[in-house]
Amino acid sequence: MSNVKTNFTKRVLSGVQPTGGLHLGNYLGAIKNFVPLQEKYESLFCVVDLHAITTWQDPGDLTQKKCEVAAAFIASGIDPNRSIIFNQSSVPEHTQLSWVLNCVARMGWLNRMTQFKDKAGKNKEKVSVGLFSYPVLMAADILIYKATHVPVGEDQKQHLELARDIVLKFNNDFKKEFFPLPEPIILKKAARIMSLRDATKKMSKSDTSEFSRISLMDSNDEIDKKIKKAKTDALPIPSSIELLESMPEAKNLITIYSACEDEDFEISFDKYREKNFSELKVDLTEVLINKIGPIRDEMKKLISDKKYLLGILNNGSEKAKNIASHVLKEVYDVTGLN
Repeated sequence: MSNVKTNFTKRVLSGVQPTGGLHLGNYLGAIKNFVPLQEKYESLFCVVDLHAITTWQDPGDLTQKKCEVAAAFIASGIDPNRSIIFNQSSVPEHTQLSWVLNCVARMGWLNRMTQFKDKAGKNKEKVSVGLFSYPVLMAADILIYKATHVPVGEDQKQHLELARDIVLKFNNDFKKEFFPLPEPIILKKAARIMSLRDATKKMSKSDTSEFSRISLMDSNDEIDKKIKKAKTDALPIPSSIELLESMPEAKNLITIYSACEDEDFEISFDKYREKNFSELKVDLTEVLINKIGPIRDEMKKLISDKKYLLGILNNGSEKAKNIASHVLKEVYDVTGLN
């Protein structure tokens, strides 16, 4: 049963980091699935540049990368006239609320965050404080707009749970149902896209091998080369999905195919069971070019008009700020800071 009260505007928020080139995993796992949300919710889509600097970014590249994310949003079908597309850092209320929420959140909650442990590894004493407190800023991103719904993948579920814990404690501390309890939108068709070189790992911008991922800016020839070189098994595609579970590279390629074709995984698998990988790769290359090609071409067109993109971001940031400033004033009133 939903915990969202009817007196809160149905509002969705999500964001993408401007770090490195966007890839197929970003598109199929997130951006593609943002588009239909515009039909049901007041929608805000954020270029989360403050999250990006939890690890060092080249200042000269960051503006360009922010424009690329905005271009990817628009090229994928997010309409800036219907949704708010903006830069996180252009709305300072995010960080102002984050400090208040830092004083609500508890160290024990943050210490349980598995993503921090994964990213910090054995060097947790040397990573930035920002990487540790990242989930509190994520909670502020959501709550500064009183967002009622958040699309989440597997790796963000725990962060949303933290945001919900913060809401419950804040509302309890101040004896008021101030923030809505944000509900996860579990994207049933959101594909978990893995590396083309090692399907036990997610497709990532940080992988040193360009052949591990399909970039949204790749040419048709580059897509063709990368799929040809994608790691596969010596044996043909197996006869059952149960056997496929032991062949992660095969499963990954069929997952990509099914996501690009917008069809159930089982239907895609039936097409290729017991066939050679070469046949799957030829077909996969074709569907990828058909899917990525128009987005790439539109992104290039948008990026070439930097003035237009910055105009979209600036306009969106103004709209976002109009909501955020009102919520922050309410927070300051409730907490006694005003």
